[in-house]
This record gives sequence, C-alpha cells and structure tokens, in this order.
Amino acid sequence: MNARVPVNNATPTEERCVTSYPARRAYRPGVVYPPAVPGLTDAIDIHCHSHEGQQDALALAQLASESGMRGILYKTIGAISGEYEPERAMQTVREQLARWSDEVKIRPIDCWAGYGVTMDNKAPTVEKLRKNLDDGVRGVWLPVFNSTHTYNKIGALARWIDPDAPAGAHTPPMSWDEALRLGHYLLDEHGRLKPLYEDIVRMVADRDVALFFGHPTWEEIDALANLVHKLGFKRAVIDHPFSPFISLTPEKMRDLTAMGIYMNFTFDELSPLLGVDPKRMYDAIRAIGVSKVTLSSDAGEPLFPHSVECMRLIRGYMAAFGLDESELQTVCCTNPARVMGLA
Repeated sequence: MNARVPVNNATPTEERCVTSYPARRAYRPGVVYPPAVPGLTDAIDIHCHSHEGQQDALALAQLASESGMRGILYKTIGAISGEYEPERAMQTVREQLARWSDEVKIRPIDCWAGYGVTMDNKAPTVEKLRKNLDDGVRGVWLPVFNSTHTYNKIGALARWIDPDAPAGAHTPPMSWDEALRLGHYLLDEHGRLKPLYEDIVRMVADRDVALFFGHPTWEEIDALANLVHKLGFKRAVIDHPFSPFISLTPEKMRDLTAMGIYMNFTFDELSPLLGVDPKRMYDAIRAIGVSKVTLSSDAGEPLFPHSVECMRLIRGYMAAFGLDESELQTVCCTNPARVMGLA
C-alpha cells in the first residue's frame, strides 16, 4: 500500500474557473421543472441522512419516487439518540410510502435502513449488530462521527462527550492521544484489527449486506481492506474518499478498488462546506475507472439541498466534465444496485 501523504483537493478560484466554465456552459440536459428532478431514472442513493433535525424521510422518498429513482439507503433515520432502531423507523416510512403510492399511482422507490455500530454513541457489540441485521438493515457503517480519526480532524459536538455541555458547543480538533481515549479506533497496539471489529466485519460478510468503512485512518483502511479481500466480500464501500476523514489519493483509490472495494463519491465533498473541485473528482474517477465507483448525496443537513437534488447535481457535474451516459448508468444505477445486493 502507498504511504499516506497530505492531500488538498481544493483548487484556487483562478484555476477552477478555467475548468468549470467550459463545463457549466456545455452541460444542457434539459429544462428543470421542480419539484420532481429529471435525469435520475433508476438511480440509487446509498448514503442519505434523515435523523432528527434533518430532511423528512417520507417526503424525500415521495420526491425520489416522482423523479423515477430506484431506491435510497438511509444511513441515518429516526432517532440516533435514545432508542436507536433504524429498521423500525424505516418500516413506518415504507408503509406510509405504499399508501401514498397507491393514491397517486406512482411506483415507490425501495427504502432501506442502515445501521451504524457506534451511531447510538455507545460501545459497539456483536449482539446489537446481530439484532439489527435480524431486523432487516441493509447497510452497516463502522464508526463515523465518533471515530478517533474524526475527533482528531475536526473535534466533536461537546454533548457527545459531556452530557452537561451547552447545547451546540463544539470542541476543537483533539490531539491524537485525546481522540484515541475518547473515540472509537479499530486497531490494537500491534496495528491489527481488534477482535470485536473483525467479528463485526465477518458477521456483515456472512449476512451479505453492504459494509461501509466509516471514517478510518489509512492504517485502519488497510486492515479492513485486507480482511474483506481475504473473505472474498464484494460489497465493501469507502465513502467520500476526498473528505478530510478519508483523504485518499487516486493511487490509493486504485489499490483499494483493485481489491474489490467501491469508492462512493458524494455531493458533500462538492458542497461549499468541503469545497472539493468537481474536476478533481472527475479526474479521479477517470483515473481509477468506473467499475468500482458510485455517486451518492450524503445529504440531509439543512445547509444542503435535499438528497434527490444532490443526486442530480453530482450526476450533472460528472456528466458536464466528461462521463458519458453509459458510465453515468454504471456509477448511479448499476454499481449502487450491486452494493445493495440487487440483480
């Protein structure tokens, strides 16, 4: 594996305008008529947020259905504080969506629930994972917002650590030692996967549901990649590879996709909040090839457009910079369907 080097995927405005203006002037997919979003027939969003304070899960599913999408995997849905039962929340949405679909005579999308092993901000256990897999979740995320890597990079909402902290307070980025003490880290002192996380990966592989690596360091990524490759597991995904939580080079992406792991590029990376140059995203996809690439929204927060619009935007950016219709079908429909275990 390649050694980690700092990566800056932002581009100075003077340089970005040279590549962005030809793309924005040439991309003309047709008139957009809100609220339904065109150009998304059979698309699947495998990374969407709909927990407390974020976009409404049912309204989103209705709009996705009106827009001709095939499905959405809700990474978060319902409560992630208190009683954390994502499949139960998802079932309620499915029932409401079915009634609406019957009334308006529109084919409903497939709605799937994801489960985060530390999403309830408690210690992960195989027993909790087994229960949620038995319930029917279709995707499993390893530690994300409370991973050691995330705490080290951007800090934490203070109440995740101290329940008495003021609402909305946020810590600064933590030292590695402090982040290691407070966050979730997958490796032991010898650099090997801890037995708990190896058991989690093996259980997900045995159940054959999608596995998302979360927000790991390169060392954790390498250990996970080696295990899923050894197991012959083909539904492993690395989200937002250009984000500061992952920060992969195209060379590293090629190594990982060669092991059968999908790179899931997201609108979050392109948003003003992270500011990745879409031309660099396109160049990375072109460099690694589309066979192990997916596009998704990673949307839900009020500062973002809704997930269906984010799917239109990221698909549009990649089309404008050079992915053809066959390649767009691969990264928006075919590969996400494979991640979800669909024919």
